[in-house]
Formats: sequence, C-alpha cells, structure tokens
Amino acid sequence: MLIVFYMLLGFRAGRCTDYVFFGTKTTGVGENVTLTCERPTSEYEATLYWIRIVSGSWPEFMGGTFTFDYDGVNTTPHITAKQEPGTFILEISQTRLSDTGLYYCIKVDQLDMDFLNATFLKIKGPETAITDIIQVPQSGPLHPGNPVTLQCSVLSNPENSACPGNDSVFWFSTRSDNSHPNLIYADGNSDKCERSPEVSSTQKCVYSFSKNVSSSDAGSYYCAVATCGHIIFGNGIKLDVKGLNMWDLQKANTVLFILCAALATSLIVIAFLIYTIKKKTSSCWCDVGTGSGDQHSQQVR
Repeated sequence: MLIVFYMLLGFRAGRCTDYVFFGTKTTGVGENVTLTCERPTSEYEATLYWIRIVSGSWPEFMGGTFTFDYDGVNTTPHITAKQEPGTFILEISQTRLSDTGLYYCIKVDQLDMDFLNATFLKIKGPETAITDIIQVPQSGPLHPGNPVTLQCSVLSNPENSACPGNDSVFWFSTRSDNSHPNLIYADGNSDKCERSPEVSSTQKCVYSFSKNVSSSDAGSYYCAVATCGHIIFGNGIKLDVKGLNMWDLQKANTVLFILCAALATSLIVIAFLIYTIKKKTSSCWCDVGTGSGDQHSQQVR
C-alpha cells in the first residue's frame, strides 16, 4: 500500500514532472550496485533525496544533497549517497538480501516535491538445489504407546547448488488445538542418499526419526530443510492417535476373560484325558498279569 501511495504521489505532487521513470534491477548477494538520478544544476534552491520503501516498513532516508555542486557525502555502513557530475548517485556495496526494495529519487523545491525516478532493486540469494520434499502419509490410526517412524524424502540436483555445506533438516509439529508450531527434532545427517535411476542428475536423501506416540501427539508434522538462506517445507503428514475408550476397554476385558476361560477349560479337558488314559493303561496291565497266573496253575496240576 505504501508503494502504491508514493507512486501516485509521484504523479500528482510535482509541477515539472509529468511522469515517474520506473525501472527494475536484479543483482546477487555481495555485489555492488549504483543507482543514478539526474541532478538539475540550474535549480539552485532545490534539494535531492534518496529514499527506500520496503513493504511493511516506514520509508527510509538514504541521503540528500543540493542541486548545485556540493562535496558532502551521506554514508551508512554499506550505502553511500553523493554527487557526481550532473548526477546524484546511491552506491550500495556488498548487497544483502535486506537491500531489496523500491528506491526513489526525490526533488524538493520549497513546497513542491517531484519524484524523478524509481527503481525496484531485487537482491537474489544463492539458488537452492532442492527440487521437492515428499512426506509419505501414515496408514491407519495409531494408539498411545505405538511406535511410529516419520520419513522425509528430499529430492535435489547437486549440480545446481551454489551453497557450500550440508543442509539442515527440522521437524515441526502443529497440534489439533491450533497452537503454534513446535520444533521437535533437528538432524543434519540423512539415513540414505542415492541417485535416481530415472534421472541421473537427481539425488534422493531420506531423513527419518522414530518415537512412541501419546494421545497428545495427534496433529500434523512437517519436514523443513534449511538451505541457501531459505527454509523449504514438505507437504506435511497427519498423525491420528486414538486413545482406548471405555467401550474398547470393556471389549478387551471381555475377550481376555473368554480367552482365560477357554484356556482353563482346555487344561481341565487335557487333565481328564491324561487321567483316563492312565487308568485304562493300568487296567490292561492288571488283566495281562491275571491271565498269566491262571495258565501257570493249570500246568502245575
């Protein structure tokens, strides 16, 4: 909104300027940039100013000078506003991402203000090699005490990476009560990295961590990778943790009682069978012994 307001002001406030020259410039982090504004040396009573407008912030004063020759210099740690022949320049050395914004050159002559030109300066950071982050949803609900392993697959093209060092992986959780996201785990080492068989330039790294869930762990979990000054989030997965209610406990107790009763009945039946078999076996041995004694008596007679 501030940008639109000041652009409209630039069209309406000045008597000598019918339009505002608007340009764009893109550069990388750490480079030097020079913005130039024409200096009308014939207007002795006018002054020139550089201001910067960043979305969500108040306009910043970057430096000012007279239209006539003047050797004064406005300097901040890495920004310098000064005169050069016929111009008023703004030099930004070793640009930072925070230097992105809309830069205006303004001429003020007593009660009149003219916006001479405007430049939108965009500072680009190093390109990240990550092409996608995939999280596989969990299958089925979980119960308190169940183990769960969350996995995050990071697809990247290492040949496009302009950032030295390893990426850092973080896991965030958002509860079902809409509370703020919480950092629950951080890891800089992947479990396994391999080249994709379909596209040789693509690398897939798998990150994971395990835990035993509780009823309070229900919610969404996001894998985030910090790389090249950016944080890239995955699609997220939802954990559904269901606690055992009274009905489930009653059913579990009923099943346990039935199993115990069945086990006891089985033991009784087995004991009865063993007793019956032993009794029959003893009777057979007695019959065999009696028959042998009778035959011996008859032979003696």
